[in-house]
Amino acid sequence: MSVSDLNFVLLGATLVLLAGVAAVRVSTRAGLPSLLLYLGIGLVIGEAGIGLGFENADLTMVLGTMALAVILAEGGFTTRWDVIRPVIGVSAVLATLGVAISVTVTAGLAYLALDVDLRTAILLGAVVSSTDAAAVFSVLRQMPLRRRVRATLEAESGFNDPPVIILVVLVTSDAWGQGNPLSAAGMMAYQLAVGAVVGVAVARAGQWVLSRSALPAAGLYPLATIAIAILAFAVAGVLGGSAFLAIYVAGMWLGNAALPHRNATAGFAEGLAWLAQIGLFVLLGLLASPSRLPDALLPALIVGGGLLLVARPLSVLVCVTPFGVAWREQAFMSWAGLRGAVPIVLATIPITVGLPSAHRIFDVVFLLVVVFTLVQGPTLPLVARWLGVAEDGATRDVTIESAPLDAIDATLLQFALPQGSRLAGVSVSELRLPGDAVITLILRDGEIFVPDQGTVLRARDHLLLAASNHGRADAERRLRAVSRAGRLAGWYGERGEADDQNGAVVREPDGAVRNR
Repeated sequence: MSVSDLNFVLLGATLVLLAGVAAVRVSTRAGLPSLLLYLGIGLVIGEAGIGLGFENADLTMVLGTMALAVILAEGGFTTRWDVIRPVIGVSAVLATLGVAISVTVTAGLAYLALDVDLRTAILLGAVVSSTDAAAVFSVLRQMPLRRRVRATLEAESGFNDPPVIILVVLVTSDAWGQGNPLSAAGMMAYQLAVGAVVGVAVARAGQWVLSRSALPAAGLYPLATIAIAILAFAVAGVLGGSAFLAIYVAGMWLGNAALPHRNATAGFAEGLAWLAQIGLFVLLGLLASPSRLPDALLPALIVGGGLLLVARPLSVLVCVTPFGVAWREQAFMSWAGLRGAVPIVLATIPITVGLPSAHRIFDVVFLLVVVFTLVQGPTLPLVARWLGVAEDGATRDVTIESAPLDAIDATLLQFALPQGSRLAGVSVSELRLPGDAVITLILRDGEIFVPDQGTVLRARDHLLLAASNHGRADAERRLRAVSRAGRLAGWYGERGEADDQNGAVVREPDGAVRNR
């Protein structure tokens, strides 16, 4: 490739990236998931639009796998363990038994209604049965949902990719004609167990190293953190485990650890995830062949309709009813089973192994994702309000950035007071911070000053707090407690820990207790 050709490639890639960034704003205003616009960009520049031909399914699968790994790492990193811990059981059941139910029902429907062979029917059922992490994270995190509902759906989308990926690989491999259900189940259990153990082990080791390192540049911390998550992905793959589960678990562990420059890392991970989403969906749009799509519309409607109206509600009903989840939340979970990049990427696997029905599977899955994202995505806020699972007026916690001071065994904490924080109006003395923690500087209206004990905090103040490493956790808990319940947080029983995520009771900032 000449320098001139390289310049044209960079020009085209940059224009696509900028178009993808602009599409986020357009999709937000229009109330549509951005993935649809990314797929549209791919179709526009593809063979039916500008004319760029692209049919490399192998490259798409490789790049798609890498993109999904980055998306899962960012999703795990931004998932709070104290939020999903109460729902980890129901999410795990949805991601395993729920997937099995969805695959069985959807495959049975496809086998009866589409006149396809059993292998093709199972592939169709498997490919579309996992909810998509990118779609769920991007859509649900913009909605004021009850935290239990959102946490369940987010954790499910992070956990249910590995079982489906393992199943698709098994069905498309030689094991289809040689194996048996017991050996397949054993292999799946092994891969999931190895993925989870590797994710935790690598992340813990990485946390230990990062928390004891003083790197020469702040920008190296985000890079090192993401590299640790990707290391978990690679190690799990080498050991024959589920690499996707490993990177999600590693991201979640690192995201909930006390790491230096956590906010900068979160911003870096978010940027990488957006880049991965844009590149992935544009690439998938390029791979699609518009001339074949009309023939796949009716099968896509049949499979997608059965999945949305029968398979998903049945899997939710069976899996979450034993956990006491109300029917309104069950109905929303059924409607919020979003599909996105994962099914389309998985649909490239049959093409890479040369199955006769591979292109038909890809076309059906592509159209299914587009049509039902158009149906489900824009209607989710309305459905949430109608079912009563939307929640407004939540008090915002402070977000604390940390930087280690290894030479003096201390840490600098930086945070801003958001609108709605009950820290506003509280004096420094009323914070009652631990004795080894002190607010050293405040930035207010562009001016920096050193506060005294009588200084009253205001919304949008930026504060710098120094604390010993021993007292740092207590200082952070106290700041969160006052942010939620005001200067009398201790009197109201607020200790700065997580709220009750089971949806039973929630303590209001005035100390009252209400039912959800």
